[in-house]
Amino acid sequence: MTDTTDPASTTAPASPTAPASVPGERHEFSAEVGRLLDLVVHALYSEREIFLRELVANAADALDRRRFDALTEPALALPTDAKIRIVPDKPGRTLSIIDDGIGMTRDEMISHLGTIARSGTRAISAEIAAARPEERPSLIGQFGVGFYSAFMVAEKVEVVSRRAGTDAAWRWSSAGQGDFVLSPDERATPGTEVILHLKSDAEEFLDPVRLEAIVRKWADHITWPVTIARDGKDLPANEGTALWRKPKAEISEASYAEFYRHLGHLFDKPWATLHWRAEGALEFYALLFIPQSKPFAVVEEERRSKLRLHVRRMFITDEADLLPNWLRFVQGVVDTEDLPLNVSREMLQSTPVLARIRKALTNRVLTELKSRAKEAEDYLGFWENFGAILKEGLWEDSGQQKDIMPLLRFRSSAVAGWTDLDAYVLRMKPAQEAIYLLAGEQVEALRDSPVLEGFRARGVEVLLLDDPIDAFWPDRAGDFAGKPIRRAGEAIADLEKLPLEAGERAPAMDVTALAKALKEALGEAVSEVRASERLVESAAALTSGAAGGDLFRERLMRRAGRAFPSPPPALEINPRHALIQGLAAQVGEADFADLATLLLDLARIQEGEAPRNPAAFSRRVGQVLAASLPVRA
Repeated sequence: MTDTTDPASTTAPASPTAPASVPGERHEFSAEVGRLLDLVVHALYSEREIFLRELVANAADALDRRRFDALTEPALALPTDAKIRIVPDKPGRTLSIIDDGIGMTRDEMISHLGTIARSGTRAISAEIAAARPEERPSLIGQFGVGFYSAFMVAEKVEVVSRRAGTDAAWRWSSAGQGDFVLSPDERATPGTEVILHLKSDAEEFLDPVRLEAIVRKWADHITWPVTIARDGKDLPANEGTALWRKPKAEISEASYAEFYRHLGHLFDKPWATLHWRAEGALEFYALLFIPQSKPFAVVEEERRSKLRLHVRRMFITDEADLLPNWLRFVQGVVDTEDLPLNVSREMLQSTPVLARIRKALTNRVLTELKSRAKEAEDYLGFWENFGAILKEGLWEDSGQQKDIMPLLRFRSSAVAGWTDLDAYVLRMKPAQEAIYLLAGEQVEALRDSPVLEGFRARGVEVLLLDDPIDAFWPDRAGDFAGKPIRRAGEAIADLEKLPLEAGERAPAMDVTALAKALKEALGEAVSEVRASERLVESAAALTSGAAGGDLFRERLMRRAGRAFPSPPPALEINPRHALIQGLAAQVGEADFADLATLLLDLARIQEGEAPRNPAAFSRRVGQVLAASLPVRA
């Protein structure tokens, strides 16, 4: 086979057919192809030309990977003229994208090209982490479907690849109809060639002028040279400039947006762009983006910041932890000359240079968020996308709590829409000592929580939270504007100090005997049974026992299989409620134990838990309903 990676070659690639003497291996795709390819072709990409950006970005990844590996394996060194070639062949109606990158073995082609919607680059990163955890490169691939965008314009796609450090080459071929064929092939040098057999309505992508316009639009800032074969020559198609090193005045908003999309294979526009050069004792360039919308592969999957670290324009790693995990939604590049090119992971973890860069980046992002938070409507879009991640900083980073607190937004028991802590403090009652929070799984369910009844009766506002992290961070929140932050469920003593808005309530009956009988009937299911002054409309409610933790947190931990032994909850009863007064009259009766269990199950349901025995609960409710309904003759 002709070596199409030769820079001096000015001809179209050789006909992409496997040697006739070697039968091809036919494999089925490992995912339902029709539905996923239809998603890629008709839904995921709004512009057909995007396919070229995806394939060029993959080629750049492969070159980055080989250059990185060559730092420790000199035999893998790139050729001095390494680049990405785009070769249109009008007579053959094929378009080839050729690189000198790391290449793929047979098994890697099956794994990364034969599994739709699997991120091959993510699997590669995991493989490297296991084999050489001290030096793990980052690759662009995020969703595992970028390669398949080729089928938007191609009726058949072939890939010829040879892994650097090996002699064997393989050809992958598919029409995207449910299977692919794999066969041995030849390549004189390592790298990969993607050959698209274009559809009849896609011949525009054989025009070198059109191809250059696409590269300029979508991939101009790839730091590898990209060339297009035209009139017997390989002509430059991209500027190949490190955008982050250019002055801000020379960069248009469109250029920023294009680089942002290239950086993370994203499809929206950045919500915020932060571009600056730090000078002085510490020098680095930074170009950071905060996305406008939440990515498909949501950043919760891998709880790490993935900023790309470059040293003198050369990509080194995205595992340098340049930002704390609670700012992992930030995309971008940081480039410094204060580190050596062969920096190891151990050096990254110990060098004070990186610690200072991390602090500077964190402060700059927080400053940007504080500024944007003043624009209420605009900021809410960011908060709804990434607020839950930002709140992780309250739990993980005590040193940044004072900076994060003003950025928080909450639903409230007293006002519509979102509110913040500054506004809450202004609305506090004169005698109110603390800021009160109530966390659960749904805000609308929290509005009806029995825990709120005592606060509502006193006109005290409670902030409502429904993210999983809200079960944890209030324990470390400390205070805001001199006001302690407390869980509403643990503020019984606070309520007793606050006056009722409607004056004194009717006298409560003595339920001491009932509480004792209920505890005896329920046994170890509850830690105690006590009268409650905060319940107004509800007959009973579950609360944390004297030595127990937050019930919402315990529920989340159980679901995650990480629950720790904890005391059972306490059962609070409302001594003014008709149900409790009626139940007091049943103490000593034969059915009292069943009624006590029914009361506990009702309290569990209010708390978002299921009855301990759903069948028995249903039977008891049926019996109570039957006894209360008149029997017709």
